Amino acid sequence: MKKVIIWILAFILTFLFAYYQRRTGPTYPVSEEFTYNGQTIKFQFPRSHSTSSDAVIKIVVPDSAVYGFIYQRIYPLNTGFTALHMRRFGDTLVGIVTKLPPAGKMEYYIKLYNGKEVIYSNQEEPIIIRFKGDVPTGILIPHVLAMFLALFLGVTAGLLALFDEMSYRKVQIWGFVFLVIGGFILGPTVQHYAFGHWWTGIPNGWDLTDNKTLIMFLGWLVAIIANRKQARRWWTVAAAILMIAVYLIPHSLHGSTLDPQTGKVISGLVMPWLIF
Repeated sequence: MKKVIIWILAFILTFLFAYYQRRTGPTYPVSEEFTYNGQTIKFQFPRSHSTSSDAVIKIVVPDSAVYGFIYQRIYPLNTGFTALHMRRFGDTLVGIVTKLPPAGKMEYYIKLYNGKEVIYSNQEEPIIIRFKGDVPTGILIPHVLAMFLALFLGVTAGLLALFDEMSYRKVQIWGFVFLVIGGFILGPTVQHYAFGHWWTGIPNGWDLTDNKTLIMFLGWLVAIIANRKQARRWWTVAAAILMIAVYLIPHSLHGSTLDPQTGKVISGLVMPWLIF
């Protein structure tokens, strides 16, 4: 009965960790709203989009007197913003963010007017959107499933070890297998389709997503080696805690970024010229 409870608890925790990571990541759309003429206007700012088309922002504002502009500039260049007029289609204002090559980022904000009065602006908190190549569903879904299973089995192994259930040694090995498949086989493939590079973590760069995978890999490798000849369950508990800590870091934070000055894809952490 205790094992059943542990597996159920591990599944619930895994779902919560994965949900938290996806919702807090820098590619998740930003929901926004404002009040105009007593009506609440809701819309979203996209923060990730395919390189196959421009990104589109749609805002339903029935008042035809309302018009708007979308201001954009290539990130992280410290240049002036280019203003593009938002077009009206019936009740909807439509603006576009010009597409960029894979890993290219655009910084943008909008202003809505009624006459000369600004009724909405996010100029003080502009949005950054990253463009990426299309990843085949047949690769993306297995990658996501493998990483979810790796987290699930890792959390399960940690809980089993914490409560001194010896089956943790077999469970951690299966978790490690799925981590290798999802993080080092399918993960780089996804990266290649999306940004044109297989691996941008150490030693090739400082991509945080790749380096998080590497940290988890090393943590579980140490735990498995430590448990190879005899049970040392606290190594497994430590590896599980490390994995959870890694998953609490938002997904795609400081991910691959196209350096507009060199045309190379590097980590968002490594652009020293930005300080000048």
